[in-house]
Amino acid sequence: MLGRMFTILHRDEHLVAIDKPPGALVHRTPTTRQGHIVLQGLRDQLGRRVWPVHRLDRATSGVLLLALDAETASALAREFKERRVEKTYLALVRGWPAEKGLIDHPVHSGEHKNPEKRKEAVTRYRRLAKAELPVAVDRYPTSRYALMEARPLTGRYQQLRQHFKKISHPIIGDTTWGDGKHNRFFRERYGVHRLMLHALRLAFTHPISGEPVAVEAPVDDQWRDLFREFGWKPRP
Repeated sequence: MLGRMFTILHRDEHLVAIDKPPGALVHRTPTTRQGHIVLQGLRDQLGRRVWPVHRLDRATSGVLLLALDAETASALAREFKERRVEKTYLALVRGWPAEKGLIDHPVHSGEHKNPEKRKEAVTRYRRLAKAELPVAVDRYPTSRYALMEARPLTGRYQQLRQHFKKISHPIIGDTTWGDGKHNRFFRERYGVHRLMLHALRLAFTHPISGEPVAVEAPVDDQWRDLFREFGWKPRP
């Protein structure tokens, strides 16, 4: 019996892209006790095996690309490794970062924050919108937030979360790298119990046809509610 169905954003005979909901794991781990598992659920939904080719961590929503055969999986994984896939994310962050910038700073490569295990990582970003609320969440009389577009040029463990933390603009809802006071404010005022990081778009070359492919995942109702609250232009 099928559980929750995934939204299919793109499908052909070689690959499939879905809109991964926040909280869904790509594959089961030894410590997994519960939760929605993408590989298991999508296999049941499609009635065939699927192969993962890149990662989205559990808390992140948006475009997740998978292959429908081993050959395509290898070719797509190679595109990601060679940094030929263009990845675009949306992030809601604390404060007002610069209008645009580049973060070039090594990040931790796993859950254990050993400085010796950091790997080089680069992210390009630009600010799409900003808001200032007349609420003293921290030590200031008002609180500032911004909607960011982020393009990771490398693909490291929780790279965007670590990079926005590095420039003192952590992502809202990030319980590892974020700000507890602002996370609590969003939970209590807006009902946000998740990481506000969304994989908006993937653009790549189809490994079989050679044609360019671009897949986009629309933001969900919680994102749209916040856009209305902050007076930001709605996204598709």
